[in-house]
Amino acid sequence: MLLKGKKVILGVTGSIAAYKAAFLTRLLVKAGAEVKVVMTPAAQDFIKPLTFSVLSNNTVNSDFSDAAGNWANHVELANWADFILIAPASANSIGKLATGICDNLLLAICLSAKCSIFIAPAMDREMSGNFSIRYNLNTLKKNGIVVIPMANGELASGLHGVGRMSEPEEIIGFLQKKKTERLPFAGKKVLVTAGPTYEAVDPVRFIGNHSSGKMGFAIAEELALRGADVTLVHGPVQIEAISGNIRTVPVNSSDDMYKACIKAFPSSDITIMSAAVADYKPENIEQRKIKKSTAPVLLKLIPTADILAQLGINKKKNQLLIGFALETNNEIENARRKLKIKNLDAIILNSMRDKNSGPRGDTNKITIVDKYNKIRKFELKSKVEVAIDIVNYIEVILKNKLYK
Repeated sequence: MLLKGKKVILGVTGSIAAYKAAFLTRLLVKAGAEVKVVMTPAAQDFIKPLTFSVLSNNTVNSDFSDAAGNWANHVELANWADFILIAPASANSIGKLATGICDNLLLAICLSAKCSIFIAPAMDREMSGNFSIRYNLNTLKKNGIVVIPMANGELASGLHGVGRMSEPEEIIGFLQKKKTERLPFAGKKVLVTAGPTYEAVDPVRFIGNHSSGKMGFAIAEELALRGADVTLVHGPVQIEAISGNIRTVPVNSSDDMYKACIKAFPSSDITIMSAAVADYKPENIEQRKIKKSTAPVLLKLIPTADILAQLGINKKKNQLLIGFALETNNEIENARRKLKIKNLDAIILNSMRDKNSGPRGDTNKITIVDKYNKIRKFELKSKVEVAIDIVNYIEVILKNKLYK
């Protein structure tokens, strides 16, 4: 998900909604974030630090120093965080934050922070409509603090109205949306293919290849981290996508992949075809298992549908289409031919002659050849690093609007 790997300080202040922060901690951790909870003294009247310590798997900070005299370095904590989320944010803490009062550890961290700060206010109906509260919230907004809207519903006082802290699931959704808005691929729909295809011979046998899908999955993950809405069509693999921004479409045969790609391609801004689709398939599939015997078995193979070529025919203006090529000889020449024939914007070239570069391993060595006849060669790297290079290349294309 977009929160995966993020370092988050979750501030909990003195509000009856503090119990919701426990579930919020769980959701943040589940999303892949590393969470450190900082509680104000008043928050501990509503919920114990032990709860957050267990859920976050981190020590909970609440004072400038602990019982042993160890100092909680507010500057260090502020520099550690990718962002700060205060949920619930009480009227008292909102007022102090708006005026720069710094009488607890959480406020000291906020005043030292250079990262983004989000607050989820929680208070009673009359307080939420009070002039001072609205003034303080507007002050925070002007100073760049993001205020997560309060919800309308039943309040602890028994009244109904605006003042409830947003539900933890809504806060997670809000954060994901906000993080996405600032990312370079925000709003872009991307189609990625990965892995092999299996062409059935009989109910138990197939023709396939050694593709692991690692390269395509790494590309999909990197695009998702940068805000893209990714559809990942993949053949039989032993890995899973992690990001919640990736919709996976598992397939088996080249025909299955063809149908899935034809369906997804029209709405895709960017398409990266890294799957190792079989070039041939049996003309006839036996309905029963072929029994082993001493007699030869002859298979008549026919070409599979050329998915990349068909997408090149269907490609519209402002769609970016990138293919992969695995070559054993005349690599650049063959890549250029494929680039032109299939109407590609760029092609990612792999050579079987490069040591430690191939479908099975964790490393790869690529050359990017584009339709402007530019060639970019890269050193041998992990497939995760190669994915970063590929996505960096695409990002430059998007920024400079080099494709039409």
